[in-house]
Amino acid sequence: MKVLMINGSPHPHGTTRRALDEIAETLSGHEIETEIMTIGLEMIHGCIACGRCNGHCVGFSDSVNDAIDKMAEADGLVIGTPVYFASPNGTLLSFLDRMFYAGGGVFAGKPAGVVAVARRGGTTVTLDALMKYPIIKGMPVMPSTYWPMVHGANAADAEKDLEGMQVMRNLGHNMAWMLKLIELGKQNGLPFPAPEKPRARTNFVR
Repeated sequence: MKVLMINGSPHPHGTTRRALDEIAETLSGHEIETEIMTIGLEMIHGCIACGRCNGHCVGFSDSVNDAIDKMAEADGLVIGTPVYFASPNGTLLSFLDRMFYAGGGVFAGKPAGVVAVARRGGTTVTLDALMKYPIIKGMPVMPSTYWPMVHGANAADAEKDLEGMQVMRNLGHNMAWMLKLIELGKQNGLPFPAPEKPRARTNFVR
């Protein structure tokens, strides 16, 4: 089994990466592979609502499509972001908007975790923003033992946030548990439920 991890920070070895590494190490202890994509320094264009998605984003050719391909092979997803003005990194939001919209059916039924890091405040609002992506795409969202956040101005500071690091490990344990339950379900004829079709679309202005 494998979990894709997306690091929205422009600092490849900063606080966000340290939080993701703690989860990755925990998953490794359960014999679950991880891959971390660091996208915070990339030039990621926002969605332009061209309506031409075909399982990939055809408007732009960048690592968004790479992530969709990796997600098709992965069993789970973890998204990590620093807090910028009480919100996720803008590059990450553009990345996720296109990835989740264009990626179609590569997400449903795969467990997801979201993580926010900050020196001080804005973490809960940031987590609220991140949560919408897996929820809309039918991904079970992984709990922990507190809000999935870590505090620190850098990676060394993050290690001093003993509670935050423990929350990351517990999220990793819960992710591993859920992945194994899903695999057992598949082996026993209990796949993730397919959504109703056709999809109902109601316009509020008539």
